[in-house]
Amino acid sequence: MLSALATEPRTRRHTIMQGESEVSSDQRMVLSTVLGSCIACCLFDPTLALGGMNHFLLPTPPEGRGEDRGEAERYGIYAMEVLVNAMLTRGASRATMRAHLYGGANLHEGMRAIGSKNAQFARDFLAADRIQLVREDTGGVLARRLELQPASGRVRCRHVAEHVPDGRPAAPPPSSGHVELF
Repeated sequence: MLSALATEPRTRRHTIMQGESEVSSDQRMVLSTVLGSCIACCLFDPTLALGGMNHFLLPTPPEGRGEDRGEAERYGIYAMEVLVNAMLTRGASRATMRAHLYGGANLHEGMRAIGSKNAQFARDFLAADRIQLVREDTGGVLARRLELQPASGRVRCRHVAEHVPDGRPAAPPPSSGHVELF
């Protein structure tokens, strides 16, 4: 079964890499990413049919780190501000925006729970910004593949169930995952 998000005519796909974010109201746009311990926040404002996604590696920079923009993009404090501000600039309102959080897996046993810290940071940020969190799929030990159709708020999150020997996640079976609406 093909993804409902990828079978529409002339679908435009954009992969969100670490440190990136994108906001769109294009009916043909699908934003996608792959997450391990990283977090992706998806925002949607149903009053505008506008949505966006970011992808960050760590919550905040270590104490004493400079304000290098290239490095700042890896951190949630920067990525969340960029995404929220991009939505607000396009006319969204914190009162009508809805959020989903994905990722935050703790992939390596015996290492710090980076994924859990990332997820907690994102929850705290949304609460402080008074943006309603309506769905969360975080934690665990598996990577995730994520797709968002920003204009409709349709999201598909699939857990990557297998790992290949070099440590990169393998693709999930095509029938796994489901579409969630905001």
